[in-house]
Amino acid sequence: MMQQFVDRLSPESRRHRYFSESSPSSDSIAALCHSSNPRSQFTLIVTRVWESTSRIIAAGSYWARDEQTAEVAMAVDDGFHGKGLGTLLLERLALIAIRHTFTHLWAVTHADNLAMREVFRESGFTTHEAYEGEDMEVELSLIPTEATVTRAEVRERLATTASLRPFFQPKSVAIIGVSRNPNKIGYRLLDAITAGQFRGAVYPVNPMATDIKEIRTYPSVQDLPEPVDLAIIAVPRDSVSSIIDECAAKGIRACVIITAGFAEVGPAGAALQQQLVTRVRQYGMRMIGPNCFGILNTDPNIQLNATFTTLCPPRGLAAMSSQSGAIGIATLAGARRFHLGISSFVSVGNKADVSTNDLLQYWEEDPSTNVILLYVESFGNPRKIARIARRVSRRKPIIAVKAGRSQSGRRAASSHTAALAASDVAVDALFHQAGVIRAESLEDLLALASGLSNQPLPLGRRVGIITNAGGPAVLCTDACEQSELVVPELSAQTRATLSSFLPLTAALSNPVDLIASATADQYAKGIETLLLADEIDALIILYMAVTVTDTAEIAHGIMAGIENGRKAGAKAKPVLIGWMAEGDMERTFSSQSETIPAYHLPEAPALVLGKAATYAEWRQQPAGMVPDFDDLNLPAVRTICADALSRRGAGWLSVEETRSVLSAIRLPVQLGGVARTADEAAALARQVGYPVAVKLASHQIVHKTEIGGVQLNLTNEEAVRKAFDSMRTRLAETNQLNAMEGVLVQPMLTGGVEVMIGVTDDPLFGPLMAFGLGGIHVEILGDVQFRITPLTDRDAAEMVRGIKGYRLLQGYRGHPAADVETIEEVLLRLSRLVEEIPEISELDLNPIFSLPPGQGCRIVDARIRIESPRHTA
Repeated sequence: MMQQFVDRLSPESRRHRYFSESSPSSDSIAALCHSSNPRSQFTLIVTRVWESTSRIIAAGSYWARDEQTAEVAMAVDDGFHGKGLGTLLLERLALIAIRHTFTHLWAVTHADNLAMREVFRESGFTTHEAYEGEDMEVELSLIPTEATVTRAEVRERLATTASLRPFFQPKSVAIIGVSRNPNKIGYRLLDAITAGQFRGAVYPVNPMATDIKEIRTYPSVQDLPEPVDLAIIAVPRDSVSSIIDECAAKGIRACVIITAGFAEVGPAGAALQQQLVTRVRQYGMRMIGPNCFGILNTDPNIQLNATFTTLCPPRGLAAMSSQSGAIGIATLAGARRFHLGISSFVSVGNKADVSTNDLLQYWEEDPSTNVILLYVESFGNPRKIARIARRVSRRKPIIAVKAGRSQSGRRAASSHTAALAASDVAVDALFHQAGVIRAESLEDLLALASGLSNQPLPLGRRVGIITNAGGPAVLCTDACEQSELVVPELSAQTRATLSSFLPLTAALSNPVDLIASATADQYAKGIETLLLADEIDALIILYMAVTVTDTAEIAHGIMAGIENGRKAGAKAKPVLIGWMAEGDMERTFSSQSETIPAYHLPEAPALVLGKAATYAEWRQQPAGMVPDFDDLNLPAVRTICADALSRRGAGWLSVEETRSVLSAIRLPVQLGGVARTADEAAALARQVGYPVAVKLASHQIVHKTEIGGVQLNLTNEEAVRKAFDSMRTRLAETNQLNAMEGVLVQPMLTGGVEVMIGVTDDPLFGPLMAFGLGGIHVEILGDVQFRITPLTDRDAAEMVRGIKGYRLLQGYRGHPAADVETIEEVLLRLSRLVEEIPEISELDLNPIFSLPPGQGCRIVDARIRIESPRHTA
């Protein structure tokens, strides 16, 4: 394939790539195909199916020039110039080069090769150009900058949005596999599209019919009278691939595959699905599904309901992606109950091609969407979704239900960190870092969506409550406190205003209880008064119906109070209603400018406001940054890990290896060293100074205290020798003497607060970092904060301040405060370590003694486990 690609290049393209208009030798071309050692060379190709044959349309390579620099070169088929393939190849090659420790790319090109020079300039990497005769030498620094990250994100977002547009804005739709049987999915798809009054052309495809539902039907995709934007495919599984071929031949670039029987049924189905994905991508198509419920767009100019239900939600500003078709149906039904409007809906099914990440990027730029809803059962690329969601959440709230919160996914491991990291912990960490609002149930999802899509975010946590019944107000107040909201006392001025129109029996504190006889006018004036109160950031209105005949008048009074408060200046305060009026539960509260969410229980508005306030606080804080440390000796760490893996295979590093790794990244390791004899132990004790701690040095024995492997406060040489001999004797008695590397001798530390830091490598999420109080507290109290790497400075600060024991680090009952800044720096350095060294699978630093401010901290005990990384490219 590579030889044919080179032969198809024009003479000018060959001259720019190979500095000759003739094709290079077959040996030279064959050399490009060897990428087994990315430290030496690597080649990437881009393929496309063309006239039923897969062909290379672009290729890029790098070769090592020295330890830090690789030469790079690319070529693109002449028919595909100007489509961004060169930029994409350079971006991917740079990422792979970085992963294999190169810091610069170098290229030489003809000075008149303006297109390639533009690719280098637009990459975002820092470039330096120098003329060498008629040629141009270009050097690119691979150190990431804000410009490189921003440009890469923009390119990806634009490309993704463009590729998804046919799904959301089709002018014509083909339904392939439509049936005359009303019970079949194909018929129901056609029924839903026509009942929804799709604004474009509809082309049913069925080889056995000439018309269905009085719509002309075509025998095959090839027989369609014009190009079609979107294909909905509901044919038997074994026919899907051939239908994709027909769609590609017809120029259809977007398809929704309803058909099931792929990865969800087992390995054989997964293999078929992978073949399908390969086919779709080689054709340059995008695919939703397979095994999905369909898509929906309520835009009045589109009105596409390409699902197999005629249930269509009201038009609104919430977009949703669901991994479950059944949950999708339930959500669309529930949306009406919550008076929640939907902008678009996608059932992603098996997510074989179009993923949640793609949809987030599309909805990020969609003016019809202001809140995004996700039902997630699994993550394909959680690190990517974290990066995208963190950006999107700055503009639009993302609310997610993640199914599968059981403890059965706990990963068995021998370190503290892995034992503490339950399967759902990583999900919580990802959502927190990315600003995603986690809903506990589908009911919560709909409640939050209704509130966030219709009301402004609260500017604070102070909530006013107005009610006509004490019981619901008590429940609402308790729910506010559970959601970390504040129900403050009202100011004297606010109480005076309320007392001017309320009866003496009314309660003027917060909650304001109008009592059961409250009138519409009292509700209106009370609501306006509370909205204008400076001590209130948000308002919850509760109403318990006394008689059914009262509800319409009270509802009118509620809306009048809200509208009057808005006109008087309270536009930025969210308002939510708890409407408990049996017989009138479907009432909506809307004005020309807004919809007020109404819930059927008094606690629901508090839950919504609590999570909205947390999200608002997250959004108000500046985005964190991943700091760069220029004093890390990462090559030394790589050497230690490589040597240990080659000699012993996967497992824990020795005590000396572990201390060397930590020292290489400039972490404050406690003084001391490893002694292999009693004489060496005594000499070390004299060197570091008494009193000392003597601990068994072993990478095989985890819990050293259980075998007498830790002895503290030893004050003389005799005690040190005795400790060494007793540990050796104990191990000999249990036939474990080979596990003894020696003993670690360290000076005793006094004062400070014991903390721990750990890392475990989650199979899906990557490195997961933990921070908590140290020693035995970490396992007994479980007071631990988790984050996914890479950590930002904001992540590190939140981890330290997020534990319940943070008061100990601030200074408590006469104890001095701890050096929090140093702890944060240790977290950030370790984050960089595990990001750069994928061989590290587990890490425990416990305890770390955090000393008073200005004195730093000391790592007393540390363990690091390594294994061959799962991903090397």
